[in-house]
Amino acid sequence: QVQLVESGGGSVQAGGSLRLSCAASGSILGIANMGWYRQAPGKQRELVATITGGGFTNYADSVKGRFTISRDNVKNEVYLQMTSLTPEDTAVYYCNAEMAVMGVRHTSFYWGQGTQVTVSS
Repeated sequence: QVQLVESGGGSVQAGGSLRLSCAASGSILGIANMGWYRQAPGKQRELVATITGGGFTNYADSVKGRFTISRDNVKNEVYLQMTSLTPEDTAVYYCNAEMAVMGVRHTSFYWGQGTQVTVSS
């Protein structure tokens, strides 16, 4: 069984910073792309940032220059450093990973359970 577990969410004032972490565990043969998505109340889930196995990154325009995604391929972890947070960043943040898993023929996308980030003005 494979799971993604996020941590690091919480409440912060506008202008503050938070660092999210996501650890993948289980019968993992390999991890390709990893990423962070978020979903605010009443809105669709949206991409925040992704990172390939080689370290290439992609960001939503709304977070460019403020958020940094990184990963540790040895620990099977992905991180999201968030700075200059605004109330518009308030959402549940989800970790996502494309993984090859023992017993499954093709790579599949897996999701974490989500972690709440609340930014107050």
